[in-house]
Amino acid sequence: MTTVQHSDRATVGDTVRRVVVAESRLSIDPATIAESEPLVGELLRVNSLGFVGMLVRIEDELGVTLPDDLFVGRNFQTVGDLIDVVVSGAENAR
Repeated sequence: MTTVQHSDRATVGDTVRRVVVAESRLSIDPATIAESEPLVGELLRVNSLGFVGMLVRIEDELGVTLPDDLFVGRNFQTVGDLIDVVVSGAENAR
């Protein structure tokens, strides 16, 4: 498990990309996923149930607990949107 000490965006980004690729059942290098890549599009296929599972995996892998209210009123369109909220949540969890 990697613990995010200072909300290292690169670490969070790597983890989010790896989890998104796994959730979409793709056999590609997660590093090839751009932050602008839509979570639901031609490449990635993340549904609402999968999104919840991804959050649990991301928390486990990064060693953080993201508060539920962090997600209220937010719209997640891209991989970058998800990275932003995880970084923000990890910073607040310190």
